[in-house]
Amino acid sequence: MYISPYLQGLGMGASLIMAIGAQNAFVLSQSIRRNHHMSVAAICIVCDCLLISIGVLGMGAVFTANPLLRAIATWGGAAFLLWFGFNAFRSALRGGSLDAHEERSLPLRAAVVSALAVSLLNPHAYLDTVVLLGGISTTFEGDGRYLFGAGAVTASILWFCTLSLGGRAMAPVFRNASAWRVLDGLVCLMVWGIAAGLVRQAVLGS
Repeated sequence: MYISPYLQGLGMGASLIMAIGAQNAFVLSQSIRRNHHMSVAAICIVCDCLLISIGVLGMGAVFTANPLLRAIATWGGAAFLLWFGFNAFRSALRGGSLDAHEERSLPLRAAVVSALAVSLLNPHAYLDTVVLLGGISTTFEGDGRYLFGAGAVTASILWFCTLSLGGRAMAPVFRNASAWRVLDGLVCLMVWGIAAGLVRQAVLGS
């Protein structure tokens, strides 16, 4: 039995957005200091939702109209997820830390510009949202594509709200390498599970 498109989008979006990166580090650091943390989170959410929508509505339509591109998106997405999961697995073995408490407070304008920069000037953001999520969304028929996108958007909203509102409480936990090991391990399992589903769908559909 297949998982619903919405839940797959939620899991896929969560697995991509939860990885350690500049965007998460910046949001968490502003949350810890209560430095325009709600504005920063709102900007990151809007940027993510915009990019996901472009992928699902724009690129999704292009891929759906072309069976070859759809096959490339399916197999390419599966390959990327396997690679992404492998990196998460290696990170889980290494452990990591996030010393966001060391950043200094920023005025509102600087915080807004920084939030836009870490959201829109990162090539991985476009790869994850427009290309990967947009391409994977084409594997669903009818409204399933939009439900997948809605799930990914929900993951973005939930994650950034959690970082923004719970950052101060979460900071001591995520400065512990073991916490990142657990998180990266869960991301690895989630991503590999979705990759296996894409491979199965591609094989059965061929």
